Amino acid sequence: MSVVLMWEARAVPGRGEELLAWARAQGLPREPLRRETFRAPEDRVLVLTWWDAAYDDAGVPELPEPAPELVNRPVHRWRFEAVPEQSL
Repeated sequence: MSVVLMWEARAVPGRGEELLAWARAQGLPREPLRRETFRAPEDRVLVLTWWDAAYDDAGVPELPEPAPELVNRPVHRWRFEAVPEQSL
């Protein structure tokens, strides 16, 4: 089974590049199958990591919270599980 962890944060205005650099520099205790980092308007940063694990696997590592002075709200986190595509 495959699970995807989503980590999304919004930087204090004007600190989006700093938050992006911080997120890119964050290592994890082990390597995911895949990792992608995105940015969006309003200084938002999104990191998706793919893992070969069950949806509720508590051992899957997640990115930490950035320093409070870098973000204007707590990080949003969600887990998603892959589902097979349906044939038409």
